[in-house]
Amino acid sequence: MPDYHDDLRLAHVLADAADAATMDRFKALDLKVETKPDMTPVSEADKHAEELIRRHLQRARPRDAILGEEYGIEGTGPRRWVVDPIDGTKNYVRGVPVWATLIALTEAGEDGFQPVVGVVSAPALNRRWWAAKGAGAFSGRSLTSATRLGVSKVERIADSSFAYSSLTGWEDQGRLDGFLDLTRACWRTRGYGDFWPYMMVAEGSVDICAEPELSLWDMAANAIIVQEAGGEFTSLDGVPGPGGGNAAASNGLLHRELLGYLNQRY
Repeated sequence: MPDYHDDLRLAHVLADAADAATMDRFKALDLKVETKPDMTPVSEADKHAEELIRRHLQRARPRDAILGEEYGIEGTGPRRWVVDPIDGTKNYVRGVPVWATLIALTEAGEDGFQPVVGVVSAPALNRRWWAAKGAGAFSGRSLTSATRLGVSKVERIADSSFAYSSLTGWEDQGRLDGFLDLTRACWRTRGYGDFWPYMMVAEGSVDICAEPELSLWDMAANAIIVQEAGGEFTSLDGVPGPGGGNAAASNGLLHRELLGYLNQRY
């Protein structure tokens, strides 16, 4: 098993730089916000944070490729960093503290690029989560001050807590009825949104979560953290990993039933 400790330490350095940049502009009255072609917002803080991360990587890992939400792909090769400078920009621009920088290292394999390192840093919540392949998942203030994460042991959907982002997208895919059936079958549902449900699955405070429309940078870091915490992360069609354009995550015990609900067609 390769040792990703140096890559994980670098990812923390990248997250530290991004945290400083994003917190500096959080709730700024003169924050500049634009609308991208896909009608989603992007702030000057998104761009600045990604630029910082790219500069760090170009110095520290010049042979690695970089894929970011704001500036696309740069470089080639079997190692690719995947970056979402602010996951939850809509929250960020409204002053809601639920947003994070997502940083993952992916490596090419038989099943395409798969994450081997992931860091999710939410400075406005004063929280950070991370994982490396084969080394477990953790949360804490630093690599030396951390708690190991583990998913829940809940075995029945009727006893489960289900977290999601919104209703948007489920109807477009013909999955809304199955989604609503799932919410009725669960013990509890909450729309925490964005990165947070996946971190809660990894921590064991939520048992299942899912989203119908996502990009790779939304999922890569989340996927390795859930997996290393003992959970399962797939597309809605059940393909392992973050490459399917959507996501379902669970403690593993509920995954087949979760996918069953979300693939109901009426």
